[in-house]
Amino acid sequence: MNKRELILSAAALIALCVPPARAQSTTTSTAPATTPATTPDKPETIAQRKDNQQDRIAQGIQSGQLTPGETKNLETKETDLNKEEHTMRSDDDGHLTSADRAKLNNQQNKLSNNIYDDKHNAAQDHFGNSEVGQRQENQQDRIAQGVKSGQLTAGETAKLENQQQGINKEVSGMRQANGGKLTNADKKVVNQQQNKASKNIYNKKHNARTRQ
Repeated sequence: MNKRELILSAAALIALCVPPARAQSTTTSTAPATTPATTPDKPETIAQRKDNQQDRIAQGIQSGQLTPGETKNLETKETDLNKEEHTMRSDDDGHLTSADRAKLNNQQNKLSNNIYDDKHNAAQDHFGNSEVGQRQENQQDRIAQGVKSGQLTAGETAKLENQQQGINKEVSGMRQANGGKLTNADKKVVNQQQNKASKNIYNKKHNARTRQ
């Protein structure tokens, strides 16, 4: 066998040993890729909206963005809304109609705007590092905690902040009468008033009433 015949024989042997290549499929899958199902966010319930408003107020109290007077006014409005909701439920066997919910949501929208405006206006609480200032700040922190936890109802908060507003006005009057300072007698009077306010805060936070 010459050299040429030897090469041809070897090539034929290799071709017989190697299996034919599979034909590549020309079909492609047309099934769309699966994606997790998404559920649109549900609107807040009336109760959730109330909780959200109170959380925002509590944050404003603690940060000093809301003064006692502003907080009192906001909580008075929330109290009125709660009373209106209670009346609506009483008129419909404990339920709220669609019209009731729409009305309450519109009113909560207005209150929400009030909260925003009061938190972003020029009125701020600046207590300072004095004993009286620290006492004022401590009372506000305790009220804020009670609002956030639900221990204080809107009505209770309004009353407590009304008391703090009165004390703050008295402190301001005392300072104006003494060149911006408080006398020892002034400090004694303010501390006595804050002691009474402190008891009120404790009693309202530990009574049977909670935010509904």
